[in-house]
Amino acid sequence: MSEESNDKFKIFSLNGNRPLAEKIAAVCGVPLGKSTVKQFSDGEIAINLEETVRGFDVYLVQSTNEPVNDYYLELLIMIDALKRASAKTINVVLPYYGYARQDRTAKPHEPITAKLVANLLSNAGATRVLTLDLHTVQVQGFFDIPVDNLFTMPLFAHYYRRRGMVGDDYVVVSPKNSGVQRARSLAEYLDTTIAIVDTAEENDPDSGYVIGDVEGRSCIMVDDILNTGEVFSNAAKTLMKAGAKEVVACASHGLLSPPAKENLDAADIKDICITDSVSTDPARHPEKLSIISCSDLLGEAVKRIHQDQSVSPLFTMEKKDFE
Repeated sequence: MSEESNDKFKIFSLNGNRPLAEKIAAVCGVPLGKSTVKQFSDGEIAINLEETVRGFDVYLVQSTNEPVNDYYLELLIMIDALKRASAKTINVVLPYYGYARQDRTAKPHEPITAKLVANLLSNAGATRVLTLDLHTVQVQGFFDIPVDNLFTMPLFAHYYRRRGMVGDDYVVVSPKNSGVQRARSLAEYLDTTIAIVDTAEENDPDSGYVIGDVEGRSCIMVDDILNTGEVFSNAAKTLMKAGAKEVVACASHGLLSPPAKENLDAADIKDICITDSVSTDPARHPEKLSIISCSDLLGEAVKRIHQDQSVSPLFTMEKKDFE
């Protein structure tokens, strides 16, 4: 980014994912802004900006994984601090949007918490949101401010194409019937067909069956959120029963909530790939875990937004871009 563009441009990080924020700042060629975040003994969060932001376009990086409520409150308090310090714009970079799974009323009297969170961010003073692989793209419609939702499928396509995992010997699998569009997107990049693992009875993983042909082929499971690992573990078992040669898996957001490590280490999965959208304790990582960075993607988006350029080229990649 040019020096002139940097004059009114700052990136700050909270506690959700500082390592990723540092990488994004490096991509943009600026240092992280200085601020302090502390918590009092009663749990109250206090934030202090240690440099001026008056008239600046500010980009605030915060993933909202565990502890999701603390991280969201940090974010809301920081937005308020930036607004009161006269920041020109407050652009929230949310690599992982917590509560995105609560995007509808599935049962009577349930809240739509993803909408509530969108309201809180807008009302606090955020002027734009940049996020990565929302659980459902419709969540963008919950906001009355601009939202750019980037996709991780090109990142995973690059990861697998470098390993020669393309063509008829492979099949991209959605481990549940709600992720078909994501599987189809990755399959287009890898020149493969798709399959779906469905479960006849919700509480009986042994009732799973495969829609599609996986016999004798290597399966690439893809999902947006890897939480406890049960979905991947059960789906891998079903795929192997159906005659799959081997199973690998990828997920945009590796929450890795216990007992994810135990579930995935015991699963018949050869390799698990996630992005660094979420920062987790290495002690929770399964042995066969690979992590690829989304910092270049998010950093390039930040630069384009700041320079009033189109973000659309980042949504997809041509196959020639992987060579």
